[in-house]
Amino acid sequence: RDLHSFPTRRSSDLIKELVKLKYGEIALQNQNSSCCSSGCCCSPDGAHSIMSEDYTQLEGYNADADLGLGCGLPTKFDNIKKGGSVVDLGSGAGNDCFIARQEVGESGKVIGIDFTPQMIAKAEENAKKRGFDNIEFRIGDIEDMPVDDNWADVVVSNCVLNLLPHKDKIFHEIFRVLKPGGHFCISDIVINGELPPSLSEAVEMYVGCIAGAITKDEYIGEITKAGFKQIEILKENNIILPDDLLSKYKSNDSVEAIESKSFEIVSITVRGIK
Repeated sequence: RDLHSFPTRRSSDLIKELVKLKYGEIALQNQNSSCCSSGCCCSPDGAHSIMSEDYTQLEGYNADADLGLGCGLPTKFDNIKKGGSVVDLGSGAGNDCFIARQEVGESGKVIGIDFTPQMIAKAEENAKKRGFDNIEFRIGDIEDMPVDDNWADVVVSNCVLNLLPHKDKIFHEIFRVLKPGGHFCISDIVINGELPPSLSEAVEMYVGCIAGAITKDEYIGEITKAGFKQIEILKENNIILPDDLLSKYKSNDSVEAIESKSFEIVSITVRGIK
């Protein structure tokens, strides 16, 4: 079964609206009752924390900007310089932007892009509370970014790109907005093998960063086709889905695939240079 079948059977616009709706709901939750613990990628029904990366070790971390929706630490490997310009794709409540802002300093500039109005509002509120005037949050589609050509030194993203159906457009857009010699550093979810249809077709799993994933080879292939060089996987972790989550989507095909270990879900952090 083609891993692209779920995105193509539903229109791209519908997928985006579903993701936008779910993440809008998460943004409106009180931080104390967030669906996830810090540094995880979760199903939006609040039941499952799949990953646990410790953001608190990073300078610039702000707990109330961390909604626990990541799958890695791209800013740990991003090589952002003082005075640099950074774009964060799927910026959410602003956590990675605030960490990037710590790295670029007062003389740098950070732009966060998100297509969920509630997330933009939450991020702007968090930035205002801290008096940050060199971070700008823009509402927009990361397949058609509201950023000028050759603007950014670095592009970062954390468990967002696999939510969207057109990876080819996204990586070409990343290439467009980067300066010559600039680079991206992205944490995301990929698949080794074939994800059972019963899992790939679950909208909750899609929004929870799993079902929209493509294979690792396809993912690296899209990066290469966009023109990037020196592509490097900096970190890779297997993700074990909890039994109670799997039972929610139990079917003959999923049981067989799980028992035979015919697929792996993997968190990767990857970097490439323009």
